Amino acid sequence: MAAFFAIRADKQENTTRYLTENLHRTGNYILSPLLLAIIFVIVGLVLLLWSADRFVFGASSVARSAGISPMIIGLTIVAMGSSAPEMLVSANAAWHGRLDTSVGNALGSNITNILLVIGAAALLKPIAVSSLTLKREYPLVLLCTLLGYYFISDDNLSRTEGIMLLVAFAGFLCLMVYWGKNASSDDPLISEINSEIPDYAPLPKALLWVFIGLVVLLASSQLLVHGAVTIARYAGMSDLVIGLTIIAIGTSLPELAASIIGILKGEDDLALGNIIGSNIFNILAVMGLGAVIHPSVLDPMAGSRDSYVMIGATLLMLVMSFRFGRIRRINRIEGLLLLAGFVAYQYLLFTTILA
Repeated sequence: MAAFFAIRADKQENTTRYLTENLHRTGNYILSPLLLAIIFVIVGLVLLLWSADRFVFGASSVARSAGISPMIIGLTIVAMGSSAPEMLVSANAAWHGRLDTSVGNALGSNITNILLVIGAAALLKPIAVSSLTLKREYPLVLLCTLLGYYFISDDNLSRTEGIMLLVAFAGFLCLMVYWGKNASSDDPLISEINSEIPDYAPLPKALLWVFIGLVVLLASSQLLVHGAVTIARYAGMSDLVIGLTIIAIGTSLPELAASIIGILKGEDDLALGNIIGSNIFNILAVMGLGAVIHPSVLDPMAGSRDSYVMIGATLLMLVMSFRFGRIRRINRIEGLLLLAGFVAYQYLLFTTILA
């Protein structure tokens, strides 16, 4: 895998250098480096989201061929697939020595998932929160959020800490499998997950989609990172901020679309569970993978400003989800409050860039 990243990186950097040098000429620019970088980001995002969908389709079909239950597939493979863009972009950024971008992607995606995704979804339709979701997933996401903060609070993320996060991620997957095997018949997630599992494909076709999805994921993540870094240089943005903004928002688009569609279809538990699961994946897998590939000193803002916003957003989601009555839901006013928090945070980052 490391060799593949290196080959892809060399090829992509050579291609980008060639395009940048040859597509604009003295006094006669065809494409400026900045415009080219914007195109790279857009194309990279489109390919990233498409390849993640194809990878999930293939992997789910392979799992069903192996006799794995839809519940387990939904809690593991489909959940991992929605976080595949963040994981691949993080690995690619870390491979190029940009751990700040990798960590910024994880923190920014979590903040975006809560403030933007849940906020926008709740504004369209109040989100019902089952007691089972509160009991099962909320304690985990809070624990993982605090664990992530603890590891980066000293402005450093070591390879040992990265390994610990990946071990915790493996434990989380085992817990998902256990929940899937022991889910009660009245669990609302069962019917919702069954309806969201991709259609079955024959094994040869499924394996082909797994291969194509993975290759395009790797290539498009490289394209996205290179374009985003170029834009950051032009805008005077740090590696951390580019991860918190362009990359985090872009890679959170699948959660935004899936959550809004799910909630409009009445699948509130699944939509909320996907967001919570994605946040857990981002802390354990995205940050962990980046630290294992390239441990490094971090931008001090990651362990203070951005971690505090992530913790605050997580706690705000918990508070909004609890009610002393029988019905627990995140209403439209609370959704608007979350969106206002997202806008305020983006404004804070923007003023940081100007400063």
